[in-house]
Amino acid sequence: MLTVGSIVIRVDDLPRQVAFWSAALDYVPRGGSVEADDFVLLRPRPGRSGPNVSLDRVPAPVQVPPRIHLDLYTEDQRGEVARLVGLGATRVHWDKQPADADYVILADPEGNRFCVVDTTR
Repeated sequence: MLTVGSIVIRVDDLPRQVAFWSAALDYVPRGGSVEADDFVLLRPRPGRSGPNVSLDRVPAPVQVPPRIHLDLYTEDQRGEVARLVGLGATRVHWDKQPADADYVILADPEGNRFCVVDTTR
């Protein structure tokens, strides 16, 4: 039986992306500090659950549309979108997005896309 152990995101600016994703997900680096300059595994704080998110410093162009992205679930979509934009995320416009979509498309500071999904619908 397999389980997802970590979702890996390729990044250019590792410290900036560690700061964004740690704050966005309320995750902490494995070991409590960032020591590597090319790879950091972020995990949920003790007592919380969720998959690990690893940041791998590999300069590579962002692919649009992405072949894979994160869907982040919340009961407070409006509040979370505002918080994430305040952390450095940007809104992404998509012409094919339905008017009644339960998700908002955002991009992290380097352009990696993710969705914030309203779980109350």
